[in-house]
Amino acid sequence: MTKRENEKINSGLLSRHLPAIFSLLFLPVVLLLLAYFEVEQTALLSLAAVILSILPFFVSFERQGLKIRNLLPIVVMATLATAGRIIFAAAPNFKPVLAIIIITAITFGPESGFMTGALTALASNIFFGQGPWTPWQMYAFGLLGYIAGVLQERGAFKRPVFVYIYGVIAAIIYGIILDTWHVISFLRPVTWEGALIIYSQGFIFSVILAVSTVVFLLPIHLPWTRQLNRIREKFGLTASTDF
Repeated sequence: MTKRENEKINSGLLSRHLPAIFSLLFLPVVLLLLAYFEVEQTALLSLAAVILSILPFFVSFERQGLKIRNLLPIVVMATLATAGRIIFAAAPNFKPVLAIIIITAITFGPESGFMTGALTALASNIFFGQGPWTPWQMYAFGLLGYIAGVLQERGAFKRPVFVYIYGVIAAIIYGIILDTWHVISFLRPVTWEGALIIYSQGFIFSVILAVSTVVFLLPIHLPWTRQLNRIREKFGLTASTDF
């Protein structure tokens, strides 16, 4: 492979992952600046920041010009995740949502993982209630789905145990992101002590989510991915890795 071909491939990879890079850097930087300068309208500005972090994913996905049949897996998996969240509504944080998002990302790629996560948060909150927390949940679920897809492409999930480990890590990260929204929206004044209390209280729910994610991944990971791969190959569905 020539140097020019390598540069072309690297340029394509950078262009493809640019929305994720933007989101990973933009939101944390904005939050740090808001905290550093002690801006009064932190909650409103952070909400705007998280919405801006999500938009590039939707714009990038829209530009793919996919056929309707390629969108069906995302719709179906988002519907399953939404139904799972509603069915287990009585059990706080013990839900199959992350497990289904991870499986979608593993099978159909990072972009599908993001869209499934974001749409699940948006759709399920029609039942649980929409609010300023919705974009944060869309961002968290979507980003964790995207990362799962990238890790699958890099060969990180060759053994099932690594999928389960990621499920635990993803649940902890999800909790941190939502606790951060809680800190900047309700903690006044924002102090290290107050933030530590919120994060420590939220950690309990993150552990419950981590346990539930692994509990649901254990029975469905291998059979679901095998079946979804068969469906993808049989009907010629385009995986995100081929966009």
